[in-house]
Amino acid sequence: MPFERIAIDPAVCHGQACVKGTRIPVHQIVHMLANGDTVEDLLAEYPSISRQDIMACLDYAAELAEEQVTPL
Repeated sequence: MPFERIAIDPAVCHGQACVKGTRIPVHQIVHMLANGDTVEDLLAEYPSISRQDIMACLDYAAELAEEQVTPL
């Protein structure tokens, strides 16, 4: 499974992608980083997640944003 640290469950956070084993949505982590919070800030704010979880959130967001090039 490419995103072992990310879970999508319709019964958790309305099916939004979350850090596995938590109710912390991926988008919340990415938004906080985009708004200037550091990884250390997030680790202090959410002691239940790890640095690897935060990196997995960024990787997941990058995967969603990646363009697919279709040959003509």
